[in-house]
Amino acid sequence: MTRPRLVIFDVDGTLIDSQNHIVAAMAVAFDGASLPLPTRAEVLSIVGLSLPIAIARLAPSASADTIANMVARYKGAFTAQRGVQDAPPYPGAIETLHALAAEPETLLGVATGKSRRGLDHLFGLHALHGYFQTTQVADDHPSKPDPAMLLRALEETGTAARDALMIGDTSFDMEMACAAGLRAIGVSWGYHPREALQAAGAAVIVDNYAELRVLLDEDRRTR
Repeated sequence: MTRPRLVIFDVDGTLIDSQNHIVAAMAVAFDGASLPLPTRAEVLSIVGLSLPIAIARLAPSASADTIANMVARYKGAFTAQRGVQDAPPYPGAIETLHALAAEPETLLGVATGKSRRGLDHLFGLHALHGYFQTTQVADDHPSKPDPAMLLRALEETGTAARDALMIGDTSFDMEMACAAGLRAIGVSWGYHPREALQAAGAAVIVDNYAELRVLLDEDRRTR
């Protein structure tokens, strides 16, 4: 009998292309603090980190109170965009989740820097409630690349690290996976360059969801 496996996805930059929302919300946060806005590349480089840590990296001279106010402004601006122009899923993302959810030996998980509220909104938008056996969010854990999210996911599903994969678009995802003993799968369509994913420990990097499906099918057959 094939052992169950756990396939864990990052969200922003992996399942959903939220870069325009992130950059726009960060502009509101920095404008409210009268601080110069970082470049688009700088903003996208911190995607995946918990929001207070991300903003502190972008504004290292800001006080704790200023960062807290910027976090609140960011959250408000990001929430205001919902329903006006929702961030789209990457081509093939939703279809891949549907296919994996239909496999009896495959469990699905999420490990994201998003809040629980943000993740619930996303699940409702794309009818994904019930697809995931474990969902780990920034509200409950230290920021990536701390492995706490993945360790909790393994615990909740009763899965060994050798039977789990982490799929993400940032070096933080790859570092987190390696720290937890999971195989790290990088995706090239997100917010960190291929070189950063390789340096952070990606076992393999895929360029689209069709390639990812092939990789996951091979993993399932060879276990």
